[in-house]
Amino acid sequence: MSELRYKRVLLKLSGEALAGENKFGIDPQTVSKICEEIAEVVDMGLQVALVIGGGNIFRGLSSSAKGMDRSSADYMGMLATVLNALAVQDALEKIGHPTRVLSAITMQEVCEPYIRRRADRHLEKGRVVICAAGTGNPYFTTDTAAALRGMELKCQAIIKATKVDGVYDKDPMKHDDAVMFRSLGYVETLQRKLGVMDSTAITLAMENDVPIIVCNMFKGSIKRVVMGEDVGTIVHGG
Repeated sequence: MSELRYKRVLLKLSGEALAGENKFGIDPQTVSKICEEIAEVVDMGLQVALVIGGGNIFRGLSSSAKGMDRSSADYMGMLATVLNALAVQDALEKIGHPTRVLSAITMQEVCEPYIRRRADRHLEKGRVVICAAGTGNPYFTTDTAAALRGMELKCQAIIKATKVDGVYDKDPMKHDDAVMFRSLGYVETLQRKLGVMDSTAITLAMENDVPIIVCNMFKGSIKRVVMGEDVGTIVHGG
């Protein structure tokens, strides 16, 4: 543990990441690759809580924009995150890492209900805790759920693992001259609307002085972040 910068982190994954090269659904090979990255840091003694989005299966906000009731759409999105959580749980346990899926929406035949003290105890026992169904409330994103769970579980950092290396001034997939930021302040991130996480999530992190680190999930970056290397973009109050 002495070589790790953090003892406990909240790892936020987008649902789209689980789809791999596909536009939607769950790609087992991609999930396995992501879980190998997670397993590596857990083996080093890091306590990891996960929050996974559901955009690869269903997007509540975009469906709401097309005429669906916003609350109904958001609940469907929450259920999509449970599907992703179960897929990640299966992949982690196949490589020997015990996990627990804790859902903000009660579904006792499938997973445990999210209870903060229970989640904390699982982490202390070395289990990977996967927090599903967002906050359990419509109108809140999985970004906000990640920040909320991170605060509740006293995580020392929120790591947002993405398909790009960090936060850029414009979309690096569309612009070759996009410049990556190494460090950003919370207020600057909000003012520039850089899309790191939604404003509620960033405000929660700012009020509790918890750094948000954005890095590439497929380049061993998660391990390098927790080892203290200068990787990706850090959003903090420094």
